[in-house]
Amino acid sequence: MVDNLGASASSEEGGIKEQDRLLPIANVGRIMKQILPPNAKISKEAKETMQECVSEFIGFVTSEASEKCRKERRKTVNGDDICWALGTLGFDDYAGPLKRYLDRYRELEGDRSGNQDKVSNSAEEMEEPSSYRSNIVQPRNQAEPSYRRN
Repeated sequence: MVDNLGASASSEEGGIKEQDRLLPIANVGRIMKQILPPNAKISKEAKETMQECVSEFIGFVTSEASEKCRKERRKTVNGDDICWALGTLGFDDYAGPLKRYLDRYRELEGDRSGNQDKVSNSAEEMEEPSSYRSNIVQPRNQAEPSYRRN
């Protein structure tokens, strides 16, 4: 594929391939479908636009978190850094629910690693993180999206 400037789609910025720079379009489409009504259709252009946006958003937030780690002389970006970056960049509506999800995830992971002799991977425990995830993004056919304000 050739864009308007004549550059190949596989040789994007700094030699990074488009497939390495962007989230897989099938995954983006799947997430979009979860939010829309069951009979809604999504154009290829809409999926590609969203793919660019979410990939850019991830890079934007990660860059802010990475800069924090660099200033603190740390090499590993963790979930707390991402939550901090979201808040710093003005995405407080996402930082709170993501922090609660992260705390619950760590709690469940701690239980699993601490109790390896016990069977702690019950279906109920495995479902809990997704319920926290649904507080961030809920399919339209289940409940009103959390980003709507009353």
